[in-house]
Amino acid sequence: MKQLILLAVLSITGSAFSQVLDSVNYSINGQQFTAFYAKPLKVSKKTKTVLIVHEWWGLNEYPKERALQIAKEGNIGFCIDMYGTGKVAKNPQDAQALAMPFYRDPEFSYGRFMAGYNEALKIQGVDASKIIAIGYCFGGSVVLNAAKKGAPVDAVVSFHGNLDGIPLDKSKLKAAVLVCNGAADSFVSDESIKEFKKQMTEAGADMTFINYPDATHAFTNPHSTEVGKKFSMPISYNEAADKQSWIDFNKFMKAKVK
Repeated sequence: MKQLILLAVLSITGSAFSQVLDSVNYSINGQQFTAFYAKPLKVSKKTKTVLIVHEWWGLNEYPKERALQIAKEGNIGFCIDMYGTGKVAKNPQDAQALAMPFYRDPEFSYGRFMAGYNEALKIQGVDASKIIAIGYCFGGSVVLNAAKKGAPVDAVVSFHGNLDGIPLDKSKLKAAVLVCNGAADSFVSDESIKEFKKQMTEAGADMTFINYPDATHAFTNPHSTEVGKKFSMPISYNEAADKQSWIDFNKFMKAKVK
């Protein structure tokens, strides 16, 4: 049963424009999951849908904020739950424990992603021919690997995601790819970037790679500076890179998802 979580009513150019954030429960092999989605109150079957995969912390408030932002812009935002209902890490050690099985087993990760994808298709207004998947940090790695495995999406966008994923099989990759990378991200090495670009180029992939100056890991998340200080992690928010990467994402989506 879907549960109404939040209703935000905004005034844009003098007209009412509303977003609703709802939740949907589903199960995988007996384990419970809770996804969240946001959409304008009035949508059509032609509405573009953005699947959102969370950071390694889990499905906390940040991806929900992005879903509402996407809905505000007229599209549907659907937050996939990769870990299971209520599983949100409180420290880096717990986050690593939650994320590691996905890095070790790409098939397992892909299965969780596709379970969320299939739930998204049940939402009123979602058009299976107009879907883009975006991910943050851990989520960036998830969506890049999903694209490499042939996920039925038009495009994927990785925001400060890990690039050391599965080998690229050009016969499976159908999605256009955008990588929004922080130029000062100490978690993404120059060697990883070089190898990723090499694989994409050799496969003839439709790929765009953008480096944002002075941006560290987690540069899009307004909460990352506080978290970085708390746990002595080299992560911080970069407002300029955040805003520009969102502009770049929207341009990319407009071009690739007709």
